[in-house]
Amino acid sequence: MFCVILVSSSLLMLWAPSARKTRSGAIFAAWTGEVSTIQSTAFNIAPLLLEALAVERDDQEDSEPDDALNDIDDAWPLPPRPDPWNEVDDLPPAPEQCASPNRKRCASPTYDCLVATGTLLSGPHRRRAAKRVRTIASKGHVPRASTIREHVATAKPTCIPTFDASGLPSARGAYVAVVEQKAEKYGRKKQRSVAELIGLGFQLVQWDGISARPLSDNAGRIFAVLAGQPDNREWHASVSRAYDFIKQEGVAADFPTYMRRHRRGLFAAINVGLSHGKGLTAPTWLDAKEYTPLRQALLFFLTLFLILPVSAAFGLWAPRLHAYYVDHNAQLGARLPHLWRPFPKSVFACAAFNFGNSVWTFKHRDVCNLPFGWCAIQSMGKFDATKGSHLVLWDLKLVVEFPAGALILLPSATIAHSNVPVQAGDERISFTQFTAGGIFRWLDHGGRTEAELADEDPDEHARQMALKEARWEAGLRLWSTIDELLDHK
Repeated sequence: MFCVILVSSSLLMLWAPSARKTRSGAIFAAWTGEVSTIQSTAFNIAPLLLEALAVERDDQEDSEPDDALNDIDDAWPLPPRPDPWNEVDDLPPAPEQCASPNRKRCASPTYDCLVATGTLLSGPHRRRAAKRVRTIASKGHVPRASTIREHVATAKPTCIPTFDASGLPSARGAYVAVVEQKAEKYGRKKQRSVAELIGLGFQLVQWDGISARPLSDNAGRIFAVLAGQPDNREWHASVSRAYDFIKQEGVAADFPTYMRRHRRGLFAAINVGLSHGKGLTAPTWLDAKEYTPLRQALLFFLTLFLILPVSAAFGLWAPRLHAYYVDHNAQLGARLPHLWRPFPKSVFACAAFNFGNSVWTFKHRDVCNLPFGWCAIQSMGKFDATKGSHLVLWDLKLVVEFPAGALILLPSATIAHSNVPVQAGDERISFTQFTAGGIFRWLDHGGRTEAELADEDPDEHARQMALKEARWEAGLRLWSTIDELLDHK
């Protein structure tokens, strides 16, 4: 807010400098030069006032009262960790300008500058960034027509004519998937090479990790997307920096042996965020116990130095499903405002960090995730993606090259997946985001468990039970087709 100062001409005359005499008779004036010249010069305060207002305008954005930095995410307060918008002593030195090869400096610092150089935003740029975060956190990502033309219209869809997504193993009610059967688990821990998989009838999908490749079933429904990644130096630098940081923190954590052996693989993993199920009566923030400082450091670093294009890709390729997540996030924020998502700009309620020199997963399904929902998988590291790191999609008989920094979206609860290990000497970790199906069920039941709903509102309980049979098909209708996406360009 700027103050308007009204100054009368008489006050200006009093304020204007005038010559005076000392006792010795010497003439004293504020400026050197002839006194007559000083006194005869009309002093105009307007240029100085305008200059002062310009300086103040640069330091303060004309914003609404709710556009405060501390309100970065009212519905989802960030976990107690260092504020990424304030300077902290242990951050890497920040260059004064963006190191983009296409421009000498950043006229208006953005997240790209932040990622490329580690520069911290300040003043009005910081407030605008905070407003963008809050808007995306509450409303999600809405793709522009130009984005659809650039990415969807130019994408190369891969149709699997023999695959019908409606036959995926969703449990009744479609809040979780069918638990893995004994036949599925047979041989799932076996380490397989690309050559072995091709010998078993798998098709190799060569992918640069940049261009988008949607996967559709025989009904044209896009059920998964090789979403890609930005193809610029700043992004690749941020991915490399994030990998180095996560690797360093994992080594320092020195995880015990029992944490490096579990149903998904031989590597340590830490889940961060909200979960619901396994006896819980409400969604709860996961307790990292002695690894809480590690969790805080990881969240802080990725929030500050790595732009996660997960929700943007989600909203682009599955706008109805993305809106379904955004709507339930709003409900959860209204019912449990003290809880938060790991990343304000991501619609997913939970994230998993997988640590190790060579992270590869056994064949598995994440049955507790929403069956028709998507999981976001990103690989990081220093490896040759043609020799290892491939994502194996067992139900589709596909083995997909998975370069570092790339993003893949798929229904991880219902499609069995695993990885091919990287070759000797290479290094790989992975980072995933997802939301437990139990959170959606708790919200659909009015913030109650199914047993609580039956006791408190038998009529609504009966209605919800009747909806179970149709929920899986309703969930499939949230997926899009290429034609539907192009109609919105």
